[in-house]
Amino acid sequence: MNKPVLNVLFLCAGNSARSILAEAILNQVGKGRFRAYSAGSHPKGEVHPFALELLRKNRFPVEQLRSKSWEEFASEGAPRLDFVFTVCDNAAGEACPVWPAQPMTAHWGIEDPAAVEGTTEQRHKAFFRAYTQLNRRIGQFVNLPMTKLDRMTLAARLREIGEQRLNGE
Repeated sequence: MNKPVLNVLFLCAGNSARSILAEAILNQVGKGRFRAYSAGSHPKGEVHPFALELLRKNRFPVEQLRSKSWEEFASEGAPRLDFVFTVCDNAAGEACPVWPAQPMTAHWGIEDPAAVEGTTEQRHKAFFRAYTQLNRRIGQFVNLPMTKLDRMTLAARLREIGEQRLNGE
């Protein structure tokens, strides 16, 4: 018996870096079990070049990645969402659209690598740090025993993943 693919939306304000990285990572590591999307409350309209460079370097497909509004996922015909994760504090504090099907939600705040100023090397390190943090959280998420956890326990586990300290990466 085939299990249904679970749809996951990663939200950020600009949808140019963190949520894009998360979408690409989950689509790769959760292939066949999860389908990831990303969107922003105030999308930049383009994916940050450092995010694309990092993903390409790690052999992730990038052709389908684009910066888009979260309204796309609240409209008729949008994929039914099972999970919605905010990866930036701005999006977490905003009033989100009403998601049909009442997906499980959690906040997995990650520092915005696109906001880091400094040398090119410092900026690349910020993107790699965000990528590593998201990869770790997504790895824990895909390894949760989804079918064995009741909704309350699963919600608690999702919050725990988001509350983990991310220092020392």
